[in-house]
Amino acid sequence: MSNPSRISTNWRDLRLILRPFLATQSRWLLLGCLLAAITVLAGMALLGLSGWFITATALAGLHAATAFTFDVFMPSAGIRLLALGRTVSRYCERLVTHDATFAVLAELRVRLFRGWARADAARLLLMRPARLLFRLTADIDALESLYLRLLVPAAAALGAALLAGMVFGFMDVAMGLALALWLVAVGWGIAFVVARRARQPAVRRAHAIETLRARAVDLVAGQTDLVMAGRVGAQRAALMAADAQLAKADLALNKLEAAAGFAYGSAGTLTLVGVLLAVGLLVNEGVIGAPAATLVLLVALTATEPFAALRRGALDAGRTWLAVRRLAPRMISSTDEPTAMTEDADSELALQLEQVTVAHDGSRTPVLPETSLILHAGERVALIGASGAGKSTLLAAIAGEIAPRSGSVLAQPACLLTQRTELFQDSLRDNLRLAAPEATDEQLHAVLQAAGLEDEVRALSTGLDTRLGEGGLGLSGGQSRRLALARLLLRDVPLWLLDEPTEALDAATAHDVLQCVARHAGGRTLLIATHLRREAALADRLVCMDQGRIAADLLRGSEAFDAALRSLRSD
Repeated sequence: MSNPSRISTNWRDLRLILRPFLATQSRWLLLGCLLAAITVLAGMALLGLSGWFITATALAGLHAATAFTFDVFMPSAGIRLLALGRTVSRYCERLVTHDATFAVLAELRVRLFRGWARADAARLLLMRPARLLFRLTADIDALESLYLRLLVPAAAALGAALLAGMVFGFMDVAMGLALALWLVAVGWGIAFVVARRARQPAVRRAHAIETLRARAVDLVAGQTDLVMAGRVGAQRAALMAADAQLAKADLALNKLEAAAGFAYGSAGTLTLVGVLLAVGLLVNEGVIGAPAATLVLLVALTATEPFAALRRGALDAGRTWLAVRRLAPRMISSTDEPTAMTEDADSELALQLEQVTVAHDGSRTPVLPETSLILHAGERVALIGASGAGKSTLLAAIAGEIAPRSGSVLAQPACLLTQRTELFQDSLRDNLRLAAPEATDEQLHAVLQAAGLEDEVRALSTGLDTRLGEGGLGLSGGQSRRLALARLLLRDVPLWLLDEPTEALDAATAHDVLQCVARHAGGRTLLIATHLRREAALADRLVCMDQGRIAADLLRGSEAFDAALRSLRSD
Protein backbone atom coordinates (compact mmCIF):
# COMPACT_ATOMS: atom_id res chain seq x y z
CA MET A 1 0.00 0.00 0.00
CA SER A 2 1.14 3.54 -0.67
CA ASN A 3 2.16 5.70 2.23
CA PRO A 4 -0.54 8.41 2.73
CA SER A 5 2.05 10.99 3.76
CA ARG A 6 4.11 10.25 0.67
CA ILE A 7 1.04 10.58 -1.54
CA SER A 8 0.27 13.92 0.13
CA THR A 9 3.84 15.11 -0.45
CA ASN A 10 3.78 14.01 -4.08
CA TRP A 11 0.49 15.78 -4.67
CA ARG A 12 1.82 18.95 -3.02
CA ASP A 13 4.94 18.85 -5.22
CA LEU A 14 2.83 18.37 -8.33
CA ARG A 15 0.60 21.31 -7.41
CA LEU A 16 3.65 23.54 -6.93
CA ILE A 17 4.84 22.68 -10.43
CA LEU A 18 1.39 22.90 -12.04
CA ARG A 19 0.69 26.29 -10.47
CA PRO A 20 2.75 28.23 -13.06
CA PHE A 21 1.08 26.23 -15.83
CA LEU A 22 -2.36 27.26 -14.62
CA ALA A 23 -1.48 30.76 -13.47
CA THR A 24 0.38 32.08 -16.53
CA GLN A 25 -0.88 30.20 -19.59
CA SER A 26 -4.05 28.38 -18.50
CA ARG A 27 -6.20 29.55 -21.41
CA TRP A 28 -3.58 28.78 -24.02
CA LEU A 29 -2.82 25.40 -22.51
CA LEU A 30 -6.51 24.47 -22.52
CA LEU A 31 -6.80 25.75 -26.08
CA GLY A 32 -3.86 23.57 -27.03
CA CYS A 33 -5.57 20.48 -25.61
CA LEU A 34 -8.76 21.40 -27.45
CA LEU A 35 -6.91 21.89 -30.74
CA ALA A 36 -5.14 18.56 -30.29
CA ALA A 37 -8.50 16.85 -29.80
CA ILE A 38 -9.97 18.66 -32.82
CA THR A 39 -7.02 17.54 -34.95
CA VAL A 40 -7.51 13.91 -33.97
CA LEU A 41 -11.27 14.09 -34.45
CA ALA A 42 -10.86 15.73 -37.85
CA GLY A 43 -8.49 12.98 -38.93
CA MET A 44 -10.85 10.26 -37.77
CA ALA A 45 -13.83 11.94 -39.42
CA LEU A 46 -11.84 12.45 -42.63
CA LEU A 47 -10.93 8.78 -42.89
CA GLY A 48 -14.39 7.59 -41.89
CA LEU A 49 -16.21 9.92 -44.29
CA SER A 50 -13.78 9.03 -47.09
CA GLY A 51 -14.44 5.34 -46.54
CA TRP A 52 -18.17 5.91 -46.43
CA PHE A 53 -18.04 8.02 -49.60
CA ILE A 54 -15.97 5.51 -51.58
CA THR A 55 -18.18 2.61 -50.53
CA ALA A 56 -21.40 4.49 -51.14
CA THR A 57 -20.18 5.71 -54.54
CA ALA A 58 -19.21 2.19 -55.57
CA LEU A 59 -22.58 0.79 -54.56
CA ALA A 60 -24.44 3.65 -56.26
CA GLY A 61 -22.54 3.00 -59.50
CA LEU A 62 -23.89 -0.54 -59.70
CA HIS A 63 -27.25 0.80 -60.86
CA ALA A 64 -27.86 3.53 -63.39
CA ALA A 65 -30.79 4.98 -61.46
CA THR A 66 -28.85 5.51 -58.28
CA ALA A 67 -25.72 6.63 -60.12
CA PHE A 68 -27.49 9.70 -61.50
CA THR A 69 -29.23 10.59 -58.25
CA PHE A 70 -26.31 10.06 -55.86
CA ASP A 71 -25.01 13.38 -54.43
CA VAL A 72 -21.25 13.41 -54.72
CA PHE A 73 -20.80 17.12 -54.02
CA MET A 74 -21.72 17.33 -50.32
CA PRO A 75 -19.53 14.40 -49.17
CA SER A 76 -16.60 15.58 -51.31
CA ALA A 77 -16.99 19.10 -49.91
CA GLY A 78 -17.01 17.65 -46.40
CA ILE A 79 -13.84 15.69 -47.14
CA ARG A 80 -12.08 18.81 -48.43
CA LEU A 81 -13.26 20.80 -45.40
CA LEU A 82 -12.04 18.14 -42.98
CA ALA A 83 -8.69 17.85 -44.76
CA LEU A 84 -8.17 21.62 -44.67
CA GLY A 85 -9.44 21.88 -41.09
CA ARG A 86 -7.15 19.10 -39.93
CA THR A 87 -4.12 20.84 -41.45
CA VAL A 88 -5.02 24.18 -39.90
CA SER A 89 -5.81 22.70 -36.48
CA ARG A 90 -2.57 20.69 -36.51
CA TYR A 91 -0.54 23.82 -37.24
CA CYS A 92 -2.39 25.87 -34.62
CA GLU A 93 -2.12 23.08 -32.06
CA ARG A 94 1.66 22.84 -32.46
CA LEU A 95 2.01 26.60 -32.37
CA VAL A 96 -0.18 27.11 -29.30
CA THR A 97 1.00 24.14 -27.24
CA HIS A 98 4.71 24.72 -27.80
CA ASP A 99 4.56 28.49 -27.32
CA ALA A 100 2.54 28.08 -24.12
CA THR A 101 4.86 25.35 -22.86
CA PHE A 102 7.99 27.39 -23.52
CA ALA A 103 6.43 30.38 -21.77
CA VAL A 104 5.67 28.24 -18.72
CA LEU A 105 9.17 26.74 -18.69
CA ALA A 106 10.62 30.26 -18.80
CA GLU A 107 8.45 31.21 -15.81
CA LEU A 108 9.61 28.09 -13.98
CA ARG A 109 13.23 29.05 -14.59
CA VAL A 110 12.58 32.50 -13.13
CA ARG A 111 10.95 30.93 -10.06
CA LEU A 112 13.85 28.54 -9.73
CA PHE A 113 16.33 31.41 -9.83
CA ARG A 114 14.34 33.18 -7.14
CA GLY A 115 14.30 30.00 -5.09
CA TRP A 116 18.08 29.84 -5.34
CA ALA A 117 18.31 33.47 -4.22
CA ARG A 118 17.36 32.48 -0.69
CA ALA A 119 19.59 32.02 2.29
CA ASP A 120 22.36 29.42 1.91
CA ALA A 121 21.75 29.18 -1.85
CA ALA A 122 25.06 30.80 -2.79
CA ARG A 123 27.07 28.30 -0.73
CA LEU A 124 25.15 25.39 -2.23
CA LEU A 125 25.73 26.79 -5.70
CA LEU A 126 29.48 26.93 -5.11
CA MET A 127 29.50 23.42 -3.64
CA ARG A 128 27.42 21.78 -6.39
CA PRO A 129 27.31 24.02 -9.47
CA ALA A 130 26.93 21.15 -11.96
CA ARG A 131 23.95 19.65 -10.16
CA LEU A 132 22.10 22.95 -9.96
CA LEU A 133 22.87 23.62 -13.63
CA PHE A 134 21.24 20.29 -14.47
CA ARG A 135 18.18 21.34 -12.46
CA LEU A 136 17.93 24.54 -14.44
CA THR A 137 18.31 22.85 -17.83
CA ALA A 138 17.56 19.12 -17.92
CA ASP A 139 14.98 19.07 -15.12
CA ILE A 140 13.08 22.08 -16.43
CA ASP A 141 13.13 20.62 -19.94
CA ALA A 142 11.80 17.31 -18.60
CA LEU A 143 8.66 19.09 -17.40
CA GLU A 144 7.54 19.75 -20.96
CA SER A 145 6.61 16.06 -21.16
CA LEU A 146 4.06 16.66 -18.44
CA TYR A 147 1.97 18.72 -20.82
CA LEU A 148 3.10 17.92 -24.36
CA ARG A 149 3.43 14.14 -23.97
CA LEU A 150 0.92 13.35 -21.26
CA LEU A 151 -1.88 15.88 -20.88
CA VAL A 152 -2.26 16.79 -24.58
CA PRO A 153 -2.22 13.19 -25.90
CA ALA A 154 -4.54 12.11 -23.05
CA ALA A 155 -7.05 14.81 -24.03
CA ALA A 156 -6.81 13.88 -27.71
CA ALA A 157 -7.20 10.19 -26.93
CA LEU A 158 -10.27 10.85 -24.78
CA GLY A 159 -11.80 12.81 -27.64
CA ALA A 160 -11.08 9.93 -30.03
CA ALA A 161 -12.75 7.42 -27.71
CA LEU A 162 -15.82 9.62 -27.33
CA LEU A 163 -16.10 10.15 -31.10
CA ALA A 164 -15.78 6.44 -31.84
CA GLY A 165 -18.37 5.67 -29.18
CA MET A 166 -20.75 8.32 -30.52
CA VAL A 167 -20.45 7.12 -34.14
CA PHE A 168 -21.10 3.53 -33.09
CA GLY A 169 -23.75 4.68 -30.62
CA PHE A 170 -25.90 6.10 -33.41
CA MET A 171 -26.22 2.52 -34.69
CA ASP A 172 -26.29 0.73 -31.33
CA VAL A 173 -26.12 2.58 -28.02
CA ALA A 174 -24.80 -0.35 -25.97
CA MET A 175 -22.07 -1.16 -28.48
CA GLY A 176 -21.07 2.50 -28.71
CA LEU A 177 -20.79 2.84 -24.94
CA ALA A 178 -18.81 -0.42 -24.72
CA LEU A 179 -16.40 0.75 -27.42
CA ALA A 180 -15.76 4.10 -25.71
CA LEU A 181 -15.17 2.47 -22.31
CA TRP A 182 -12.91 -0.18 -23.85
CA LEU A 183 -10.76 2.41 -25.61
CA VAL A 184 -10.35 4.55 -22.50
CA ALA A 185 -9.69 1.62 -20.18
CA VAL A 186 -7.19 -0.12 -22.47
CA GLY A 187 -5.51 3.02 -23.85
CA TRP A 188 -4.99 4.76 -20.52
CA GLY A 189 -4.40 1.45 -18.71
CA ILE A 190 -1.47 0.49 -20.93
CA ALA A 191 0.03 3.96 -20.47
CA PHE A 192 -0.34 3.65 -16.70
CA VAL A 193 1.36 0.26 -16.59
CA VAL A 194 4.16 1.45 -18.87
CA ALA A 195 4.69 4.55 -16.70
CA ARG A 196 4.98 2.45 -13.54
CA ARG A 197 7.40 -0.02 -15.07
CA ALA A 198 9.46 2.71 -16.74
CA ARG A 199 9.84 4.81 -13.62
CA GLN A 200 12.96 3.15 -12.20
CA PRO A 201 14.91 2.87 -15.48
CA ALA A 202 13.93 6.45 -16.38
CA VAL A 203 15.25 7.69 -13.03
CA ARG A 204 18.41 5.62 -13.44
CA ARG A 205 18.87 7.09 -16.89
CA ALA A 206 18.51 10.64 -15.53
CA HIS A 207 21.09 9.99 -12.82
CA ALA A 208 23.42 8.35 -15.34
CA ILE A 209 23.23 11.35 -17.70
CA GLU A 210 24.04 13.75 -14.86
CA THR A 211 26.93 11.60 -13.71
CA LEU A 212 28.24 11.23 -17.25
CA ARG A 213 28.14 14.98 -17.87
CA ALA A 214 29.75 15.83 -14.55
CA ARG A 215 32.57 13.34 -14.99
CA ALA A 216 33.15 14.45 -18.58
CA VAL A 217 33.42 18.07 -17.45
CA ASP A 218 35.77 17.06 -14.62
CA LEU A 219 37.94 15.16 -17.09
CA VAL A 220 38.19 18.08 -19.52
CA ALA A 221 38.37 20.99 -17.07
CA GLY A 222 40.54 19.26 -14.48
CA GLN A 223 42.86 17.29 -16.72
CA THR A 224 45.96 19.09 -15.44
CA ASP A 225 45.18 18.28 -11.82
CA LEU A 226 44.24 14.72 -12.76
CA VAL A 227 47.54 14.22 -14.59
CA MET A 228 49.49 15.63 -11.64
CA ALA A 229 47.65 13.32 -9.27
CA GLY A 230 47.89 10.31 -11.60
CA ARG A 231 44.09 9.97 -11.67
CA VAL A 232 43.39 10.30 -15.41
CA GLY A 233 42.94 6.56 -15.82
CA ALA A 234 40.59 6.36 -12.85
CA GLN A 235 38.54 9.30 -14.16
CA ARG A 236 38.26 7.66 -17.58
CA ALA A 237 37.14 4.44 -15.93
CA ALA A 238 34.52 6.34 -13.94
CA LEU A 239 33.35 7.99 -17.15
CA MET A 240 33.03 4.62 -18.87
CA ALA A 241 31.12 3.23 -15.89
CA ALA A 242 28.62 6.08 -16.08
CA ASP A 243 28.24 5.49 -19.82
CA ALA A 244 27.61 1.79 -19.17
CA GLN A 245 24.89 2.66 -16.65
CA LEU A 246 23.29 4.97 -19.21
CA ALA A 247 23.37 2.27 -21.87
CA LYS A 248 21.78 -0.21 -19.46
CA ALA A 249 18.96 2.19 -18.63
CA ASP A 250 18.42 2.97 -22.33
CA LEU A 251 18.20 -0.74 -23.10
CA ALA A 252 15.56 -1.25 -20.41
CA LEU A 253 13.52 1.69 -21.72
CA ASN A 254 13.85 0.48 -25.32
CA LYS A 255 12.50 -2.93 -24.30
CA LEU A 256 9.58 -1.26 -22.53
CA GLU A 257 8.91 0.89 -25.57
CA ALA A 258 8.83 -2.19 -27.79
CA ALA A 259 6.51 -3.93 -25.35
CA ALA A 260 4.25 -0.87 -25.21
CA GLY A 261 4.12 -0.74 -28.99
CA PHE A 262 3.15 -4.41 -29.10
CA ALA A 263 0.49 -3.85 -26.44
CA TYR A 264 -1.08 -0.93 -28.29
CA GLY A 265 -0.88 -2.82 -31.58
CA SER A 266 -2.59 -5.83 -30.00
CA ALA A 267 -5.25 -3.58 -28.45
CA GLY A 268 -5.88 -1.99 -31.85
CA THR A 269 -6.20 -5.38 -33.49
CA LEU A 270 -8.61 -6.65 -30.82
CA THR A 271 -10.63 -3.44 -31.15
CA LEU A 272 -10.84 -3.81 -34.91
CA VAL A 273 -11.81 -7.49 -34.66
CA GLY A 274 -14.49 -6.74 -32.09
CA VAL A 275 -15.92 -3.85 -34.11
CA LEU A 276 -15.82 -5.99 -37.27
CA LEU A 277 -17.83 -8.72 -35.58
CA ALA A 278 -20.30 -6.21 -34.15
CA VAL A 279 -20.67 -4.44 -37.50
CA GLY A 280 -21.16 -7.76 -39.25
CA LEU A 281 -23.94 -8.56 -36.82
CA LEU A 282 -25.64 -5.20 -37.43
CA VAL A 283 -25.31 -5.56 -41.20
CA ASN A 284 -26.70 -9.07 -41.04
CA GLU A 285 -29.68 -7.79 -39.07
CA GLY A 286 -30.20 -5.00 -41.57
CA VAL A 287 -29.62 -2.22 -39.05
CA ILE A 288 -26.86 -0.59 -41.13
CA GLY A 289 -25.59 -0.82 -44.66
CA ALA A 290 -22.14 -1.33 -46.15
CA PRO A 291 -21.21 2.40 -46.25
CA ALA A 292 -22.05 2.86 -42.55
CA ALA A 293 -20.18 -0.33 -41.71
CA THR A 294 -17.11 1.02 -43.51
CA LEU A 295 -17.43 4.30 -41.62
CA VAL A 296 -17.51 2.57 -38.24
CA LEU A 297 -14.62 0.25 -39.09
CA LEU A 298 -12.34 3.09 -40.22
CA VAL A 299 -13.22 5.25 -37.22
CA ALA A 300 -12.45 2.32 -34.90
CA LEU A 301 -9.22 1.66 -36.79
CA THR A 302 -7.94 5.19 -36.10
CA ALA A 303 -9.35 5.47 -32.56
CA THR A 304 -6.40 3.63 -30.96
CA GLU A 305 -3.70 5.73 -32.64
CA PRO A 306 -4.03 8.74 -30.28
CA PHE A 307 -3.62 6.41 -27.30
CA ALA A 308 -0.39 5.09 -28.78
CA ALA A 309 0.93 8.68 -28.65
CA LEU A 310 0.83 8.37 -24.84
CA ARG A 311 3.59 5.78 -25.02
CA ARG A 312 6.40 8.32 -25.21
CA GLY A 313 4.97 10.33 -22.33
CA ALA A 314 4.53 7.19 -20.22
CA LEU A 315 8.17 6.26 -20.80
CA ASP A 316 9.24 9.76 -19.76
CA ALA A 317 6.88 9.88 -16.77
CA GLY A 318 9.53 8.65 -14.34
CA ARG A 319 11.99 11.31 -15.46
CA THR A 320 9.27 13.94 -15.30
CA TRP A 321 8.23 12.92 -11.81
CA LEU A 322 11.86 13.03 -10.65
CA ALA A 323 12.09 16.60 -11.98
CA VAL A 324 8.90 17.50 -10.11
CA ARG A 325 10.31 16.17 -6.83
CA ARG A 326 13.60 17.99 -7.32
CA LEU A 327 12.20 21.36 -8.34
CA ALA A 328 9.10 21.65 -6.16
CA PRO A 329 10.94 22.63 -2.94
CA ARG A 330 12.42 25.68 -4.72
CA MET A 331 9.04 26.72 -6.12
CA ILE A 332 7.58 27.56 -2.70
CA SER A 333 6.83 31.24 -2.22
CA SER A 334 9.64 32.92 -0.36
CA THR A 335 9.01 33.18 3.35
CA ASP A 336 12.54 33.03 4.72
CA GLU A 337 14.18 35.97 3.00
CA PRO A 338 15.90 38.60 5.14
CA THR A 339 13.44 40.95 6.77
CA ALA A 340 13.79 44.52 5.54
CA MET A 341 13.31 47.59 7.63
CA THR A 342 9.75 48.85 7.31
CA GLU A 343 8.63 52.45 7.17
CA ASP A 344 7.47 52.13 10.76
CA ALA A 345 10.93 51.07 11.94
CA ASP A 346 13.33 53.56 13.47
CA SER A 347 14.61 55.58 10.50
CA GLU A 348 17.88 56.19 12.34
CA LEU A 349 18.71 52.47 12.31
CA ALA A 350 20.32 50.82 9.29
CA LEU A 351 20.83 47.42 10.90
CA GLN A 352 19.57 45.62 13.97
CA LEU A 353 20.75 42.10 14.86
CA GLU A 354 19.29 40.49 17.95
CA GLN A 355 20.73 37.27 19.35
CA VAL A 356 21.60 35.89 15.93
CA THR A 357 23.04 32.37 15.91
CA VAL A 358 24.56 30.93 12.72
CA ALA A 359 25.96 27.43 12.29
CA HIS A 360 27.03 25.53 9.22
CA ASP A 361 25.14 22.44 8.11
CA GLY A 362 26.18 19.35 10.04
CA SER A 363 27.98 21.35 12.73
CA ARG A 364 26.77 21.79 16.29
CA THR A 365 29.28 24.54 17.04
CA PRO A 366 27.85 27.93 15.98
CA VAL A 367 30.00 30.27 13.93
CA LEU A 368 28.07 33.20 15.38
CA PRO A 369 26.70 32.49 18.87
CA GLU A 370 23.86 34.85 19.85
CA THR A 371 25.38 37.92 18.23
CA SER A 372 23.74 41.33 18.54
CA LEU A 373 24.71 44.48 16.65
CA ILE A 374 23.11 47.85 15.88
CA LEU A 375 24.20 50.25 13.13
CA HIS A 376 22.79 53.73 12.84
CA ALA A 377 22.07 55.21 9.44
CA GLY A 378 25.15 56.83 7.90
CA GLU A 379 27.65 55.09 10.19
CA ARG A 380 30.90 53.69 8.84
CA VAL A 381 31.83 50.58 10.78
CA ALA A 382 34.68 48.10 10.30
CA LEU A 383 34.52 44.48 11.48
CA ILE A 384 38.01 43.45 12.46
CA GLY A 385 39.46 40.26 13.81
CA ALA A 386 41.62 37.29 12.88
CA SER A 387 40.76 35.05 9.95
CA GLY A 388 37.92 32.73 10.95
CA ALA A 389 36.56 35.15 13.52
CA GLY A 390 33.17 35.22 11.73
CA LYS A 391 33.36 38.53 9.87
CA SER A 392 32.34 37.19 6.45
CA THR A 393 29.69 34.99 8.02
CA LEU A 394 28.15 37.99 9.74
CA LEU A 395 28.02 39.91 6.46
CA ALA A 396 26.45 36.91 4.73
CA ALA A 397 23.79 36.67 7.43
CA ILE A 398 22.98 40.37 7.07
CA ALA A 399 22.81 40.05 3.26
CA GLY A 400 20.52 37.02 3.57
CA GLU A 401 22.92 34.50 2.06
CA ILE A 402 22.90 32.45 5.27
CA ALA A 403 19.76 31.76 7.29
CA PRO A 404 20.28 32.19 11.05
CA ARG A 405 19.20 29.30 13.24
CA SER A 406 17.81 31.75 15.76
CA GLY A 407 17.49 35.47 16.35
CA SER A 408 16.32 38.23 14.03
CA VAL A 409 17.96 40.33 11.33
CA LEU A 410 16.41 43.67 10.43
CA ALA A 411 18.28 45.59 7.74
CA GLN A 412 17.82 48.28 5.18
CA PRO A 413 18.17 47.17 1.54
CA ALA A 414 21.81 46.18 1.21
CA CYS A 415 24.41 45.29 -1.40
CA LEU A 416 27.27 42.88 -0.64
CA LEU A 417 30.67 43.21 -2.31
CA THR A 418 32.38 39.88 -1.61
CA GLN A 419 36.06 39.02 -1.61
CA ARG A 420 35.63 37.24 -4.93
CA THR A 421 34.88 39.35 -8.00
CA GLU A 422 31.98 37.65 -9.76
CA LEU A 423 32.14 38.39 -13.49
CA PHE A 424 30.56 36.41 -16.28
CA GLN A 425 31.28 35.45 -19.86
CA ASP A 426 29.32 38.32 -21.30
CA SER A 427 29.75 41.93 -22.36
CA LEU A 428 30.94 44.67 -20.03
CA ARG A 429 27.52 46.28 -20.37
CA ASP A 430 25.60 43.18 -19.26
CA ASN A 431 28.02 42.52 -16.40
CA LEU A 432 27.29 46.01 -15.11
CA ARG A 433 23.56 45.73 -15.66
CA LEU A 434 23.33 42.87 -13.22
CA ALA A 435 23.04 45.63 -10.62
CA ALA A 436 20.52 47.72 -12.57
CA PRO A 437 18.95 46.05 -15.64
CA GLU A 438 17.37 49.29 -16.85
CA ALA A 439 20.54 51.39 -16.62
CA THR A 440 21.40 53.50 -19.66
CA ASP A 441 24.84 53.69 -21.26
CA GLU A 442 25.25 57.19 -19.80
CA GLN A 443 24.72 55.79 -16.30
CA LEU A 444 27.15 52.96 -16.98
CA HIS A 445 29.85 55.36 -18.16
CA ALA A 446 29.23 57.53 -15.09
CA VAL A 447 29.88 54.70 -12.63
CA LEU A 448 32.89 53.54 -14.68
CA GLN A 449 34.26 57.09 -14.42
CA ALA A 450 33.67 57.04 -10.67
CA ALA A 451 35.44 53.69 -10.37
CA GLY A 452 38.41 54.87 -12.42
CA LEU A 453 37.78 52.51 -15.33
CA GLU A 454 36.18 54.87 -17.84
CA ASP A 455 39.32 55.73 -19.84
CA GLU A 456 40.29 52.09 -20.21
CA VAL A 457 36.82 51.11 -21.41
CA ARG A 458 36.76 54.02 -23.88
CA ALA A 459 40.09 52.83 -25.25
CA LEU A 460 38.62 49.43 -26.16
CA SER A 461 37.54 49.12 -29.78
CA THR A 462 34.09 47.81 -28.85
CA GLY A 463 33.66 49.77 -25.61
CA LEU A 464 30.83 48.48 -23.45
CA ASP A 465 30.18 45.71 -25.97
CA THR A 466 33.56 44.15 -25.21
CA ARG A 467 33.01 40.54 -24.23
CA LEU A 468 34.75 39.06 -21.22
CA GLY A 469 35.84 35.47 -20.86
CA GLU A 470 34.76 33.08 -18.13
CA GLY A 471 35.31 34.67 -14.71
CA GLY A 472 36.14 38.06 -16.27
CA LEU A 473 39.01 36.74 -18.39
CA GLY A 474 40.50 39.66 -20.32
CA LEU A 475 40.68 42.03 -17.36
CA SER A 476 43.47 42.38 -14.82
CA GLY A 477 42.79 41.85 -11.14
CA GLY A 478 42.60 45.58 -10.53
CA GLN A 479 40.31 46.16 -13.50
CA SER A 480 38.01 43.36 -12.37
CA ARG A 481 37.79 44.87 -8.91
CA ARG A 482 37.06 48.31 -10.32
CA LEU A 483 34.32 46.82 -12.51
CA ALA A 484 32.79 45.18 -9.43
CA LEU A 485 33.02 48.52 -7.64
CA ALA A 486 31.26 50.24 -10.55
CA ARG A 487 28.51 47.68 -10.25
CA LEU A 488 28.26 48.46 -6.54
CA LEU A 489 27.94 52.18 -7.28
CA LEU A 490 25.18 51.42 -9.77
CA ARG A 491 23.13 49.69 -7.07
CA ASP A 492 21.19 52.40 -5.26
CA VAL A 493 20.79 50.96 -1.75
CA PRO A 494 21.35 52.63 1.65
CA LEU A 495 23.58 49.90 3.14
CA TRP A 496 26.88 48.73 1.66
CA LEU A 497 28.45 45.52 2.94
CA LEU A 498 32.11 45.27 1.89
CA ASP A 499 34.09 42.09 2.51
CA GLU A 500 37.82 42.92 2.23
CA PRO A 501 37.22 45.13 -0.85
CA THR A 502 40.92 45.70 -1.69
CA GLU A 503 42.42 42.33 -0.75
CA ALA A 504 45.12 41.19 -3.23
CA LEU A 505 45.30 44.60 -4.91
CA ASP A 506 48.49 46.61 -5.12
CA ALA A 507 48.76 49.64 -2.86
CA ALA A 508 48.08 52.23 -5.57
CA THR A 509 45.00 50.46 -6.92
CA ALA A 510 43.72 49.77 -3.42
CA HIS A 511 44.13 53.44 -2.51
CA ASP A 512 42.12 54.50 -5.58
CA VAL A 513 39.36 51.99 -4.85
CA LEU A 514 39.04 53.09 -1.23
CA GLN A 515 39.02 56.76 -2.20
CA CYS A 516 36.22 56.00 -4.64
CA VAL A 517 34.23 54.18 -1.95
CA ALA A 518 34.67 57.03 0.52
CA ARG A 519 33.81 59.66 -2.08
CA HIS A 520 30.63 58.02 -3.39
CA ALA A 521 29.27 56.44 -0.22
CA GLY A 522 27.64 59.73 0.67
CA GLY A 523 25.12 59.21 3.44
CA ARG A 524 25.10 55.43 3.05
CA THR A 525 25.88 53.11 5.90
CA LEU A 526 29.13 51.16 5.45
CA LEU A 527 29.97 47.86 7.13
CA ILE A 528 33.44 46.65 6.14
CA ALA A 529 34.92 43.29 7.10
CA THR A 530 38.69 43.64 7.05
CA HIS A 531 42.05 42.89 8.60
CA LEU A 532 43.81 45.67 6.67
CA ARG A 533 44.56 49.04 8.22
CA ARG A 534 43.86 50.96 5.00
CA GLU A 535 40.28 49.63 4.85
CA ALA A 536 39.53 50.02 8.56
CA ALA A 537 40.74 53.64 8.37
CA LEU A 538 37.51 54.49 6.53
CA ALA A 539 35.49 53.62 9.62
CA ASP A 540 34.53 55.76 12.59
CA ARG A 541 33.80 52.67 14.65
CA LEU A 542 35.63 49.37 15.03
CA VAL A 543 33.75 46.20 16.01
CA CYS A 544 36.27 43.61 17.13
CA MET A 545 35.28 39.96 16.65
CA ASP A 546 36.81 36.91 18.30
CA GLN A 547 35.56 33.37 17.65
CA GLY A 548 32.21 34.63 16.40
CA ARG A 549 31.59 36.97 19.32
CA ILE A 550 31.82 40.74 19.47
CA ALA A 551 34.68 41.34 21.85
CA ALA A 552 34.83 45.13 21.67
CA ASP A 553 33.06 48.10 20.13
CA LEU A 554 35.41 51.07 19.74
CA LEU A 555 34.73 54.66 18.62
CA ARG A 556 37.16 56.88 16.76
CA GLY A 557 39.01 59.24 19.04
CA SER A 558 39.57 56.73 21.81
CA GLU A 559 42.98 55.25 22.60
CA ALA A 560 41.54 51.76 22.20
CA PHE A 561 40.40 52.64 18.67
CA ASP A 562 43.86 53.92 17.71
CA ALA A 563 45.52 50.88 19.25
CA ALA A 564 43.20 48.46 17.42
CA LEU A 565 43.81 50.31 14.14
CA ARG A 566 47.58 50.13 14.59
CA SER A 567 47.36 46.40 15.27
CA LEU A 568 45.95 45.70 11.83
CA ARG A 569 48.11 44.69 8.91
CA SER A 570 49.56 47.63 7.03
CA ASP A 571 49.88 47.97 3.26
